[in-house]
Amino acid sequence: MHELELGKVLATEHRGHDDLLSAGLGLSGLAGLPAPFANPLAPTAAELRRRAIQASWKGIADLGPLGGYGRVYGGVPDVPGREYQMFARLPGARSPHRVLLQLPDGFDHAKRCLVVTASSGSRGIYGAIAVAGAWGLPRGCAVAYTDKGTGSGYFDYSDDSGVALDGRRAKRGEQELEFEPPPAGAGTGIAVKHAHSGDNPEADWGRDVIQAAQFGLAMLDRAYPGEAPFTAQNTKIIATGISNGGGAVLQAAGLDHDGFFAGVVALEPNVYAADGGRPLYDYATEAAIWLPCALADARFDDTPMARGATRQPPPAWSLRCASLRAQGKLQGSTLAEQSAQARHYLQQRGWNDAAMATAASTTAFDLWRVVTAGYASAYLRRGPADMPCGFHYAAMGVGALPGVTEPMARAAWWADASGIPPGNGVGLFGGVNVSPDPTLLGEDCLRALWTGDEPAAQMLQASIAATAAKLPRADLPLWVVHGADDGLLPTAFTSEPYVAWLREEGRRLLYWKVPHAQHFDAFLPLPGFGERHLPLLPYGYAALDRLWAHLYEGAAWPTSVPTPAGHPRGASVLTRESLGLD
Repeated sequence: MHELELGKVLATEHRGHDDLLSAGLGLSGLAGLPAPFANPLAPTAAELRRRAIQASWKGIADLGPLGGYGRVYGGVPDVPGREYQMFARLPGARSPHRVLLQLPDGFDHAKRCLVVTASSGSRGIYGAIAVAGAWGLPRGCAVAYTDKGTGSGYFDYSDDSGVALDGRRAKRGEQELEFEPPPAGAGTGIAVKHAHSGDNPEADWGRDVIQAAQFGLAMLDRAYPGEAPFTAQNTKIIATGISNGGGAVLQAAGLDHDGFFAGVVALEPNVYAADGGRPLYDYATEAAIWLPCALADARFDDTPMARGATRQPPPAWSLRCASLRAQGKLQGSTLAEQSAQARHYLQQRGWNDAAMATAASTTAFDLWRVVTAGYASAYLRRGPADMPCGFHYAAMGVGALPGVTEPMARAAWWADASGIPPGNGVGLFGGVNVSPDPTLLGEDCLRALWTGDEPAAQMLQASIAATAAKLPRADLPLWVVHGADDGLLPTAFTSEPYVAWLREEGRRLLYWKVPHAQHFDAFLPLPGFGERHLPLLPYGYAALDRLWAHLYEGAAWPTSVPTPAGHPRGASVLTRESLGLD
């Protein structure tokens, strides 16, 4: 493994009303309104950190009153300690990834433990705190994070500013920035690290995780010089993550041939197994085109977010059926026939009704187009002015048109933004035409980059091939936990082919396909979701508990573990019995 080169490190202390796990907000504060800024135009580093932690929690966990967090599973105790941050670089990379170590004052010196994780989605550095931090910090583990080359360090060409190491805005040339694209005119818009770094960051997620762990070990050396060196031989390194972070730790596992990791737990991973799997870009571009029509089928009449107040499909979804018929892809003459044919098409491609039903939320929020536009730019290594299919990011102005950046929104981007616009005053523009179905133009273009053979398509396909997971070492304890109803990263395309491949190769793998769990625990407070689905986080925590018992308490690593038989909570509060974990 390539040794990490240490650069400038920002060290801060967090005690009293500013701890590691919740920045002093506690569970009720995390669930409440956004933490305020004394001066919204110039928030302090501490204020930005507090709100970044809050936003990361709310983006992953169900903190609603019926969800049971802190009562049935999980918790947000006060964890005082220190933080160390740095911009790390992979050899040959154009842009850095941010790494951070949270070191609790209660670090267990007798059971030296380092949890390493990567952000979910395209989130910033705290994007996995509800998974790795919530589990590791209270038990005395240090926790190392990487934003894996994504994150919310947006660069605004209108004032030539980006994000400094402490989260505050800074102009080009004043300080080292989280992301600093090449100079361009003020009208270039907004550059986003995941889409515009020029690095194909997804192919390096595994190396980012390994560098974050190396950074964690180096900071433990700095914090406790009398006990140094901290190494993988005397400090157990546990890798865990959710969604894209889950895929990142599985990529890292495939690079570990020397016993660097003591164990890995991946939750709902975005993992691509070249042997039988489908990459996200493939099924997401497919979903963007076909799911709006398929979800108009009567089978989804009672699906949350699939029907409006009139109990009818959204007009845009019906129009998509008409567009597909006009393209000759459907033959039916009625909406019922067309939507049934679209549903059948997706079934033939591996989608089941449960995945399609929960994907109604992703479709309603237009996430398929949003995600694939950004990912296509990353795979093609494009900049903000030449994204594929005519897309670009810019400040959102009047009438949903490009406008002037709102200064208060820009000041809060590092804390509030998801890492892939739109949101927080930044919009996704382009890829549309003037027609009854305006987004189909861009969606067809993005799809053609996967199915075509033009030079750009070949480059994109090669970039995606580079993201395929590699085989982990034979003796690595590894557990994959995935919701059976996941509609964003369906198990049929991700975990199941990965698990099958590893088992064929004789790897020590455990797999829970959790009934009734879907992708977004944070969606469970929405009408219809919590009644029908279970949170996934408690099963991830349970898998990590079992790994801890194996590593530190001498428990045998099981050859198989029955999947818990939980059931949705219905209209009442979640109970431990609902999870089926006891």
